[in-house]
Amino acid sequence: MTISLGTASLPAFTTALRNLAHCLEKAEANAAARKFSPDVFCGQRLAPDMLPFTAQIRIACDAAKNGTARLAGIEAPKFEDNETTFAELKARVAKTVAWLETVSPAQIDGREAVEITFPVGKEATRTMAGQAYLLHWVLPNVFFHVTTAYALLRHNGVDLGKIDYLAGASA
Repeated sequence: MTISLGTASLPAFTTALRNLAHCLEKAEANAAARKFSPDVFCGQRLAPDMLPFTAQIRIACDAAKNGTARLAGIEAPKFEDNETTFAELKARVAKTVAWLETVSPAQIDGREAVEITFPVGKEATRTMAGQAYLLHWVLPNVFFHVTTAYALLRHNGVDLGKIDYLAGASA
């Protein structure tokens, strides 16, 4: 049995983002129990030279959204990148998942060899075939930023475990 690009991408992206949303819910509850605003999480970093929590959420969403659009050969919605509150970050995840649900696997399937050129940093681009782009760029990028967001929350005392990352609210 073979696996298609559509079945290898869309379920992985929506699961990762839904599980991220679950982690955000737990973080919000944790902040309430500890009597501080969850907005405190927004600027958190593990190291001084890394992007903050807000950027991790934005990039996880953008990687899934833009990767899907490039794989499908369609236009991705544009988001402002202006979230500054925890509530706005939760909304960003929700609207990304909602958009992903509008794309069918059939729009992506069969595009394994299509050349995809995408930005890398602020001034460079890279070109990869669709399958390589999904497997070696988009999936690792989504998982990297979701994992980093998870690690930031965990580091700041949110009671999260591996099952929250892997199964989210369905655990």
